[in-house]
Amino acid sequence: MSNQSLYTAAQVRELDRIVIEKFGISGYELMQRAGSFAYNVLNETFPNAKKIYVFCGRGNNAGDGYVLAKLAIEDDKYRKIIVINCFDPEKLEGDAKKVYQDLVTMKYDKEKVEIWNQSDFFREEWSGGPDSVYVDAIFGTGLTRDINDESLVRTIDRINGNWMGRVLSIDIPSGLNADTGSVMGVAVNANITATFMGKKRGMFTHDGCEYSGQIEFDDLDIPHESYNELEGSHCNLLDFDYFLPKREQTAHKGHFGHVLVIGGDEGYLGAVQMAAEAAMRAGSGLASVATRKSHAAQLSIAVPEIMSHGVETLDELMPLIKRANVIAIGPGLGQSEWAKLLFARVLESELPIIIDADGLNLLAEEEQSSQNWVITPHPGEAARLLKTDVTTIQSDRFQSAINLHAKYQGAVVLKGAGSIVTDIIEQPFSTSLYVCNEGNPGMSTGGMGDVLTGVIAGLIAQGINRYYATQIGVLMHARAGDMAASSGERGMMATDLMPHLRELANPNLE
Repeated sequence: MSNQSLYTAAQVRELDRIVIEKFGISGYELMQRAGSFAYNVLNETFPNAKKIYVFCGRGNNAGDGYVLAKLAIEDDKYRKIIVINCFDPEKLEGDAKKVYQDLVTMKYDKEKVEIWNQSDFFREEWSGGPDSVYVDAIFGTGLTRDINDESLVRTIDRINGNWMGRVLSIDIPSGLNADTGSVMGVAVNANITATFMGKKRGMFTHDGCEYSGQIEFDDLDIPHESYNELEGSHCNLLDFDYFLPKREQTAHKGHFGHVLVIGGDEGYLGAVQMAAEAAMRAGSGLASVATRKSHAAQLSIAVPEIMSHGVETLDELMPLIKRANVIAIGPGLGQSEWAKLLFARVLESELPIIIDADGLNLLAEEEQSSQNWVITPHPGEAARLLKTDVTTIQSDRFQSAINLHAKYQGAVVLKGAGSIVTDIIEQPFSTSLYVCNEGNPGMSTGGMGDVLTGVIAGLIAQGINRYYATQIGVLMHARAGDMAASSGERGMMATDLMPHLRELANPNLE
């Protein structure tokens, strides 16, 4: 396993079985290790906490919570520890039952330690205060349906609603789908999640980005060989130090490719300008824009390094395509007859193509596929491409990305919180999934997608494999956004990323 590997709930359960049956580490021991790790995370994250509420369910996740509570009692640093059983503890089974018995049979100060049932919790005047931490050990990865029990909903709402609350979830926030990152009715909104054995992929996309908070991981010292026995889809974080080829002293602009950006219908010149500028900031040697004649000259004045061409006919477009190494189409393109004419011709090209924005809306009408392109839809565009709705797309972003790849081929970037990249890792069409957990809400402004399109195009122009270029491009774009956010997320503009893209295009890996 690499630290970038992400897993489904089924894969983690299988990993648990492998470790117990083939490597002889008992479930009880794994529970002790998990609870101990979570307790260490609690102490490191909230060193001034004096009061702990531990909410326990009825499965192994509850067992981890009981272990944490026992360690807190033994530590003797807290003035109050309250364990809340959200289910009847008499119905606990297996290792969870065993660690619960460890807890209730230990000697402790009853003024300091209390064990409540859920009904006790609702009767009490409950105010945690600034020195309190709420530990969520209600549901783990085994939750398979929405939480609709009134008492559980009230409990989770109360955890989330305490304005002074600091929340630690164990393994995964209760109510968050480990596979999709969707909230299952209601979910605990954690400040930090202590997860273990395998990172759950749902924590890194969609609602998981918000509800998981900071994610801390530990493999619980299980044998590395156990990961090698897992089967299933490949899913990894886009979290690596990328490499870009060193430039020779004798290099010239022709060595680093020529990007052609097509778009910018009336009123949308800025989109192609940002895409072309981003391509050059990512390292392309040349960038041209094919846009409407009525405003082509404006672009040349605004950014003289970009060659701007007024194009109204295919005869005017063809010479530009012949000089290019890669085409980016869609930013500000619109869906007019002019747009459709240019788009249809681009689809006939054998050059690498990045399709975004209105290019994707036109592609949804064409329904063609090619290994030659990269498509970069946001959820709304993805819904049109798959003839469905945004809710369906977001309910399982991983499956949506797989469906997009199956239908349109090439590389796919499903944008959004926890952008997902799919590509082909081997024939015949074996799909790999990548998740970007960088970037921030400040990037929710117009033009960000145009910049991403340009970055990917600029990397491909330099001769980088389009699948690897897509991964690097998504990373560079997100990291540039995080660098720009150092001045604050609110008020960020797409052009604020440009100086940071230049810095990121020159990685120092020495």
